[in-house]
Amino acid sequence: MPDVSDLPFTTSEQTFRSDGTMCAARVYRPAADPSATEILRPVIVMGHGFGGVRALRLYAYAERFVAAGYLVVVFDYRGFGESEGSPRQLLDVGMQLQDWRSALSFARVLPGADPERLIAWGTSFGGGHVITLAGRSERLAAIIAQVPHVSGPAAVRATGFGPVTRLVRPAVRDQVAALRRRPPVYVEAVGAPGTTAVMTTPDAVPGLARQMDASGLVEGDYPTYVAARVALKVGLYSPARHASRVSCPALVQIAAHDAVTPRRVAERAAAKMSQSTVHVYDCGHFDPYVEPHFDQVVSDQLAFLRAHVPVSG
Repeated sequence: MPDVSDLPFTTSEQTFRSDGTMCAARVYRPAADPSATEILRPVIVMGHGFGGVRALRLYAYAERFVAAGYLVVVFDYRGFGESEGSPRQLLDVGMQLQDWRSALSFARVLPGADPERLIAWGTSFGGGHVITLAGRSERLAAIIAQVPHVSGPAAVRATGFGPVTRLVRPAVRDQVAALRRRPPVYVEAVGAPGTTAVMTTPDAVPGLARQMDASGLVEGDYPTYVAARVALKVGLYSPARHASRVSCPALVQIAAHDAVTPRRVAERAAAKMSQSTVHVYDCGHFDPYVEPHFDQVVSDQLAFLRAHVPVSG
């Protein structure tokens, strides 16, 4: 384990407020360079996907970005991970989009940050969020959408009739509990085929296990369930509706064998963006986070950043 003083970057645990709730953020900074003290650096703001927390592999990406000279902010949505918020594990699209806006506002005023060179990096459900934000005129220099959720109806079709049917009862019970101001009814975010969970593709459970192992996490470190009511709303959330209004450079990274966010709809969404770069990988939805695909995926992200938002630009 290297001494902290030998690392090419520093980290600090900070917080920002989103609708009155404190969200946790880890800020990465390149190691001090006496010859570059006046440089304003681009900032990459990173958010996870469906039920994910920042400790689940996002730090691995952040370390590569900061080593390349970028400031990086990795945050947890309210109610997840180290962020505050109650009820816990409540995945609400509107709330998460507001958390993104708050995180971006926080990043813009960081010491040494260039507020005009802000990059939004999202994966899976978070990849959909960055498309939505860019399409709704958020001031961004670029976006990176890794295996993004782009179409609610397509995601429901990919899930299949059986898994969707199993979710209806707990989702309705949870919605009723919310109306009565009672604790949530939870379901697992990831489960084996045939179980009651939001994602039950054959690669879901092993995919999550590989991510946890690569992150140094074990079962119980973080909850892997979500409030069931989100199952009533996933089919209504389609970031692709905003794709034609994404005017900043956009990197869209697609898994060829994605059983969660189908390749064809992601490609159609990317084609609507005026400055899109598309990479397709021979893998599934849960594979970009770990080897043997991680290094290529993050290398393509760095190449995109150097081309469109260089550190010295």
